[in-house]
Amino acid sequence: MAIILRLDRVMADRKMSLNELSAQVGISNVNLSNLKTGKVKAIRFSTLEAICRALKCQPGDILEFQED
Repeated sequence: MAIILRLDRVMADRKMSLNELSAQVGISNVNLSNLKTGKVKAIRFSTLEAICRALKCQPGDILEFQED
């Protein structure tokens, strides 16, 4: 099973750049970029909450479950 991050798609839909989202969420561009490309193993709920608040979306808009 795999959790797929769709952060790039949601950011594109909202026309928000990595720099803008990073500033609003309060995490570094590097960490946000790693999250966006799926190179992370975990995400804090507080970070997910801040991303959802900035992008005006639900966690399910960003996270997707795909069965292997």
